[in-house]
Amino acid sequence: MRGQKELYDKLDELGIKYRYREHPAVATIAEATVYWKDIDSGRCKNIFLRNHKGNRHYLVILEHLCNLNIKDLEQKLGQGKLSFASEKRLMKYLGLKPGSVSPFGLINDTEKHVHLFIDKKLLAFDNLSFHPNENTASLVISRLDFIRFLENQGNTFEFISLYED
Repeated sequence: MRGQKELYDKLDELGIKYRYREHPAVATIAEATVYWKDIDSGRCKNIFLRNHKGNRHYLVILEHLCNLNIKDLEQKLGQGKLSFASEKRLMKYLGLKPGSVSPFGLINDTEKHVHLFIDKKLLAFDNLSFHPNENTASLVISRLDFIRFLENQGNTFEFISLYED
């Protein structure tokens, strides 16, 4: 199976069942929609951000058709301007390459540095789909198992309204 072995080991350890699907490499939502048509799940967009000082990092997860209102998130955080984190920071904190951003990368965040903001809109889905830390496959897990995965990882996370209509 494609993806990070440690991730599959962690899912097995937690007794989390998943559906696995291989596909060509997809770096954007537009590319991914072709391969998602038969997947029954909430489809997620994952964005890795940093604050203006570069000392706080955030993984933002929202429904794939929604656009992030960054200014609103900046106001909620009160930490100044947010920007996309660099490729180097993505590798340092989540052990991931661009195009493969996934909350499953939290298995590589041993210091629990990254905070997650998850769009409340995703609570409406029974299942969610993410890359297994490589953009040539997708895993579908239940929303409840996803939350259990996050709780086990120990990173802080919260569900908030993140999108603009």
